[in-house]
Amino acid sequence: MQPRRSAQWYAGNDRNSYIHRAWMRRGLPADAFDGRPHIAIANTASDLTPCNAHLDEVARSVSDGIYEAGGIALNLPVVSLGETQVRPTAMLWRNMAAMATEEMLRANPIDGVVLLGGCDKTIPSLLMAAASVDLPAVVMPGGPMLTGTFRGVPLGCGTGVWQLSEEVRAGTLSAAEFVRSESSMIRSKGHCNTMGTASTMGLLAEVLGMTPPGVAGIPAPDSRLLEAAHATGVLVVEMIDAGRRPSTVLSRGSFLNAIVALAALGGSTNAVVHLLAIAGRLGVELTQDDFDRTGSHVPLLVDLQPAGRFLMEDLFRAGGLHAVLNEVRDLLDPAALTVTGRPLVEHLDTARVYDREVIRPREQPLQPAAGIAVLYGNLAPDGAVIKPAAASPELLSHRGPAVVFDSIEDLHARLDDPDLGVTADSVLILRGCGPKGYPGMPEVANLPLPAKLLAEGIRDMVRICDGRMSGTAYGTVVLHVTPEAAVGGPLAKVRTGDMIILDVAGRRLDVDIPDAELAAREPAAAAVNAFARPRRGWERLYVDTVGQANIGADLDFLLGSSGDEVSRESH
Repeated sequence: MQPRRSAQWYAGNDRNSYIHRAWMRRGLPADAFDGRPHIAIANTASDLTPCNAHLDEVARSVSDGIYEAGGIALNLPVVSLGETQVRPTAMLWRNMAAMATEEMLRANPIDGVVLLGGCDKTIPSLLMAAASVDLPAVVMPGGPMLTGTFRGVPLGCGTGVWQLSEEVRAGTLSAAEFVRSESSMIRSKGHCNTMGTASTMGLLAEVLGMTPPGVAGIPAPDSRLLEAAHATGVLVVEMIDAGRRPSTVLSRGSFLNAIVALAALGGSTNAVVHLLAIAGRLGVELTQDDFDRTGSHVPLLVDLQPAGRFLMEDLFRAGGLHAVLNEVRDLLDPAALTVTGRPLVEHLDTARVYDREVIRPREQPLQPAAGIAVLYGNLAPDGAVIKPAAASPELLSHRGPAVVFDSIEDLHARLDDPDLGVTADSVLILRGCGPKGYPGMPEVANLPLPAKLLAEGIRDMVRICDGRMSGTAYGTVVLHVTPEAAVGGPLAKVRTGDMIILDVAGRRLDVDIPDAELAAREPAAAAVNAFARPRRGWERLYVDTVGQANIGADLDFLLGSSGDEVSRESH
């Protein structure tokens, strides 16, 4: 067995090893430094990240497992991002959280790490960090909340917000009833119970091989989550002894498996930017087009909101992730490994479906081909994405006049103006919401519909944006348009009244004007004036170095990994 990495700090009798040991001797016995593995629990628990507030409890079970297996457990609070709380958008700090976690893992005397996450950006940032430092690492997800009910029916968190808020604006739900639904929606600890980004990335972390098989999707209040956390603590000690690192688990096949699962689950479009970013840290070949090539023909099997009816507690009851994967087993790379050292597919043998309403048979899918579609055209030269499973089928081929909003403030100011020239055939365009323009690529692409159309009973329209949308959202929304408006993308030149052509089957997104005319236009002055221009701090660094959505929206100097080596002493 190779010497422990932590021995670089603790072994020996010189002044520096004395310092390193002495300051840790606050209850740790002398044999804590005799070669036992020291394991960080990278913990994103925070009262301001409500979905992760219970992770301290999970951490205690992980710690118990580590001690049982002979390791030393060390709590390491890391940057936590509450999707529902931080402004202007949690995506602005995903890369910062990843960078800070990476540096803390590298800088400290640890031999491995358990990654505790739940809320949208926490699991992606932890995986990006782990990939970059490449210490033995395993993800322990916090799990979804239990199903809430309102007016006698299940209420999906996130998705219910979009639905009910539109009903208020349409005049079919009172403001008082809307407020009353708040306590009904969030019934327990845990992250969103729809197939939003948190559920998607928690499940995909397991498909990637980075979570112990069978753990992802256990509801947060379920006692089996703590049992799994304890077992994860035991597992990480074994992983360290075996030298099982992210670079030995994550392969191109792992990511293609995740794309297959993303389609079968009806997962969030946000997985595109997160999987691309994680792959970029490892140097694994993965492109935006892989999502279309690998996933677009995969049937949607899980009947979960926002694409269906049920919620995460139902998926777990119906057989869980492994039951879904078993239905598409022939599409999975059989060589892709997990943190157990065994291939993912070997863990599927005992999977069963217990509710065929929630998990459909392969031959009777919710939709026959529902993966992410990648569109190109003169409006999106470097691509844009759409989730057909969440769209209105009749709008997937559409031609209509643009109604353009130059910023989120412009949208809020004019959307409900009775004089706004908009019909159900119009295409709503919101620009200035990309990584550089906002900054941070917010979840505003599923823009609300004009009040006068809601009053007419309209509940979906084609919408186009260079930002993102919540994984809990739905509708015919084209997002991640690249290049974004703030870097000179064509979206900055579109004018109200231009005819927009959406052809999802043909994978096209175009504005119907000659290319020469489009090229000759100047970007709209109002849009340019609204682009972010930070003077200092993280926002300045982010805007100066962030890449576009089609390559994962990571910072250019964070691509690749640096390993776990620390060459210099601190004293």
